[in-house]
Amino acid sequence: MNLDRPIGGLDPDDASAMDRALPGRSRFRRWWAFALVALLVIAGATWVFMSGGGNVVRVPLNHLTIATVTEGPFEDYVAVRGKIAPFIIAHLTTDQGGIVKQVLVDDGDIVKSGQPLIVLSNPALQLQVASQQLQFEQTRFKYEHDLLDIDHQVSQLKNNLVRDKILLDANAIATSTYQQELDDYQYLLKLRAALKASRDFEQRVLAAPLVGQSADGKTRIDISNAAVEALTIRAPMDGQLTDLDAEVGQSKPQGAVLGQVNSADRFKLTADVDQFYLGRVANGQETLFTANGHDYRAQVAKVYPQVTNGTFKVDFYFNGSAPQNAHVGQEIDLKVELGGASRAIMLPNGPFYQDTGGNWVFIVSADGKSALRRNVRLGRRNPDHVEVLDGLKPGERVIVSGYEAYLKMDRVDIENSSNTDQP
Repeated sequence: MNLDRPIGGLDPDDASAMDRALPGRSRFRRWWAFALVALLVIAGATWVFMSGGGNVVRVPLNHLTIATVTEGPFEDYVAVRGKIAPFIIAHLTTDQGGIVKQVLVDDGDIVKSGQPLIVLSNPALQLQVASQQLQFEQTRFKYEHDLLDIDHQVSQLKNNLVRDKILLDANAIATSTYQQELDDYQYLLKLRAALKASRDFEQRVLAAPLVGQSADGKTRIDISNAAVEALTIRAPMDGQLTDLDAEVGQSKPQGAVLGQVNSADRFKLTADVDQFYLGRVANGQETLFTANGHDYRAQVAKVYPQVTNGTFKVDFYFNGSAPQNAHVGQEIDLKVELGGASRAIMLPNGPFYQDTGGNWVFIVSADGKSALRRNVRLGRRNPDHVEVLDGLKPGERVIVSGYEAYLKMDRVDIENSSNTDQP
């Protein structure tokens, strides 16, 4: 073994071995990484440009409802669920509070006007009325007694004046004596007039809680007895008694409602309508409905403008007779006509409207693979269609299912697979 030979087999004195050039890195390899990065950047920019950018969500096709924009006659109506209600309702209200003593009828009974229904007991009221009547009578008796006494004195003085006038003419009595009797007589006349005025005023004050005028103002009525009589609740009209709320022994305050009497042969319809239509529902508009296999018509009779829980109340009167065997509380589907049919561009109605307020929609691309957000202007609505005023053309396809999960998205990528079917 030659220990003097350098490790690695190279001789330090071999200049040719040390100056030999190493193989260099290929230019293609040097720029390959830069070209790949640039290609990816260009591809990404192109994709963003073509897709419109923004937030994107992927949704399976079978989770969407897609509809086509069309043009045709638009029917302007709103569908609501109405209920049959009595045409007239009269509530049974207690004018005086008391304890329920008797219940003379059952809930659901047909009653006649003036028929006793419920009897209340109020001993305190009856005692108060008796006390007022007694005070009135005592005061009246005192005034009558005083007036009778004055009338008696007036009568005596009048007779004395007749007699003493003869004596005065005969110079049998002094003039001063006759004049004194005459002054006493005139004083009693004035006193009687004043006493009568005082009696009339005090009796009016005391009688106010006891006596009044009838509703027509022509006859006087006994209010005190009327208050006691009011403890008997009577039917205010002919009809059917409902919502009876009275049991023997219950305490009922003044003004309590004990039930109601409904007109038994006259009905109306009531419905709660979405507040969206508050300015468009008006008296006289017609509604169509079917009951028991027959078609009927009714018209808007009263619109209540108060909005509660997003709806307002509307009353409808029947055009003609009500459906046979109609009963209070029966529900009927109504079609309220808001205007005549007119030609328009239409989009099938759907949950999307509640999510966007009709301000924008997702438009499906021609290849059906995506849908882009677009601002639109929508008009009238009915349960089937929404009128398109601007932003859509017939033939375009729109996602009409709910947008709740896509409200912040700009594009929906539609995932189509062999397991999904086109809606």
